[in-house]
Amino acid sequence: MSTIEKISRRRLLQLTGISAGGLVLAGLVPALSGMTNILDSADGQTLNIFVSVRSDGRVEIIAHRSEMGTGIRTSLPQVVADEMGANWGQVKVIQGLANSDYGSQNTDGSRSVRDFYTIMRQMGASARFMLEEAAAHVWGVPHSECAASDHQVKHIDGRVLGFGELAVHAAKLPLPGLASLTLKAPEQFKYIGKSVPIVDLQDMTSGNTTYGIDVSLPGMLYASIERAPFLGGKIESFDDSAARKVKGVVQVVSIEARPLPAKFNPIGGVAVVASNTWSAMRGREALKLKWRESEHTQHDSNVYLDALAVDVSSNPGEVVRQRGDLDTAMSASSSHVEATYRTPYLAHASMEPPMATAVVRDGVCEIWTCTQAPQVAQAEIAKALGIDEKSVKVHVTLLGGGFGRKSKPDYVVEAALLARQVGKPVQVVWSREDDIRHDFFHACCAQYYKGALDDKGKVVAWLAREAAPPIGSTFTAGENLMSDGALSQTFGSIPFEIPNIRLERNKANGHARIGWMRSVYNIPFGFGVGSFVDELAHSAGKDPRDFLLELIGEDRHLEFASEGFDFGNHGRTLTDFPYETARLKHVVRDLTARIPWGEKLPDGEGWGLCALRSFLSYVAVAVKVRVSANKLEVTQMHCLADCGTVVNPDRVHAQLEGAMTFGLSLALMGEITFEQGVVEQSNFHDYPIARINQVPAVIKTYLVPSDKAPSGIGEPGVPPVAPAIANAVFAAIGRRVRELPLNKNFTV
Repeated sequence: MSTIEKISRRRLLQLTGISAGGLVLAGLVPALSGMTNILDSADGQTLNIFVSVRSDGRVEIIAHRSEMGTGIRTSLPQVVADEMGANWGQVKVIQGLANSDYGSQNTDGSRSVRDFYTIMRQMGASARFMLEEAAAHVWGVPHSECAASDHQVKHIDGRVLGFGELAVHAAKLPLPGLASLTLKAPEQFKYIGKSVPIVDLQDMTSGNTTYGIDVSLPGMLYASIERAPFLGGKIESFDDSAARKVKGVVQVVSIEARPLPAKFNPIGGVAVVASNTWSAMRGREALKLKWRESEHTQHDSNVYLDALAVDVSSNPGEVVRQRGDLDTAMSASSSHVEATYRTPYLAHASMEPPMATAVVRDGVCEIWTCTQAPQVAQAEIAKALGIDEKSVKVHVTLLGGGFGRKSKPDYVVEAALLARQVGKPVQVVWSREDDIRHDFFHACCAQYYKGALDDKGKVVAWLAREAAPPIGSTFTAGENLMSDGALSQTFGSIPFEIPNIRLERNKANGHARIGWMRSVYNIPFGFGVGSFVDELAHSAGKDPRDFLLELIGEDRHLEFASEGFDFGNHGRTLTDFPYETARLKHVVRDLTARIPWGEKLPDGEGWGLCALRSFLSYVAVAVKVRVSANKLEVTQMHCLADCGTVVNPDRVHAQLEGAMTFGLSLALMGEITFEQGVVEQSNFHDYPIARINQVPAVIKTYLVPSDKAPSGIGEPGVPPVAPAIANAVFAAIGRRVRELPLNKNFTV
């Protein structure tokens, strides 16, 4: 039941810190993410402000998510403005601080629009309702005779009042309940579905922006930290006498190593604090440190991955999903296909390394940082300093990329700890080498597949095993099996109409900080599943596109519980976001109809295809390659996505282009290796990203028109890229690639 809570204007001003005249729109938000009704009040809910209208007519909309190039600081306010009837030219977007009242601010998992689309529409509709109600009171007419549009409220007789004129009147009104709100029909949208330029564009192109490293405070010092080179490393001894002699060095501070598991704790080490970054770095170079070995000191990634590959190809694992009688079907078939796939550790390598600036005074900490998860940073700082979360204020700067790395706040906690110890504002500066060597790495992975075909080339049995260090190993001691939620990312959720299936997970111990990265486990599992489908197609003597469509089978909504698998579905129910095979088949057909699939090509050229569902979206990628004298060139990349309702098409196309380029980098060159527990790579010379000469001249993206609920878009364009390239290589030269990166086998 909807209720109305009366909140005084004075109380609103106290809660928001706003002193100028006007309307401040409050919403009541559950403390947990994924909320649906933010305007209804109930026990356990707290006050939260998203929208305000100034007496001069300016509309201010809070962007509570982090901007890292996706355009989310534009897209969500764009939704509010549309429902509100505001003029976009009179809207100002304000970055929200860390505040649990906003719901989840964790900007990863491709969920900002899908989780907040309806909520932001409700917030806009609520503002519209209050402004219309205010006008009705001023004119002494029924609410039904008033309508807000283009930054003003109009009466049916032609009278008009601007939003600014109504702001003070509206501020005195109670909040409406959800039952009072009417959302616009799609044909009434003015901004939703339109390519509105991002609000930060002018500032970004003119250099008038603030990223993590741009923060500057009076009296600020700079810190460069020498961290343990391997997981679990602790300082045995250190000599800082030479470091202290470097001009500009103010202090040398040790950071105590926390017991494993690593969690979001800072890595133990020694920080050199100086008046400038140059002195801090030179002082750090002068440190003499000796590290005590840990159980992870002997970790060799090549040996480790070899062992995982042997394990999955030889030893049965724990069954996570099964259908039919796999063993009987395998025995009855005389045509088998087997393959083992390997993918390496990966680093996020965003253009902007982690940065954070902190001030700690009188039990209060204030932080400026490029974070994807300000609430997580707030909680971790509070825990590390032993203070209340309300005593931690987190300002979110722009992010020069994130890809999941900046949702892990170890670097933010470092700044808070050092600022408290030094007693002055401290900026922790991560170098590129720090970023590469001390990442939360994307897990390496080994997968084994075996398929059985009947005499008509139809797949009758599918066996798959995987082994990869789970993200859980970073947070729980001894965790060495992938969760069903992680396996839901392509491996466990294969949509194929095969009568006999068995999927198994094998153990893999973690020897590094394992974390999520753009597309997470869809990257290795997409490579395995997407490549093996192509192998089966060629073994059956069928066109890979036609074979894939046949393998997906009849149009249906998938469920996995009857096969013993707890399908995560990215935290959403299959009722709200069903797994629809018709949509997956449609992106395959639509994309291949747009390119010359099946064209006759010269020797050494080929097309490859892969289609996957991830983050609730359906994406197909087609890639054309040329291979000559063992040099691999990707000449075209095409991507078609069905992601439901699209708020800002330009931003969606940009994200798909970026995702394909990200996937191209990983497929061609992405690899982190460990020797004696230490990362061997350090910068872009040995952990390269795709250069302009490696990116194809033809990159095209397409969107399926849809009125379905918005789904994820930041990540789904990544996973199909590597298998599509590998499949294209086979089409070009008949050579099957089962290990990434491709530069192990080709010049790229």
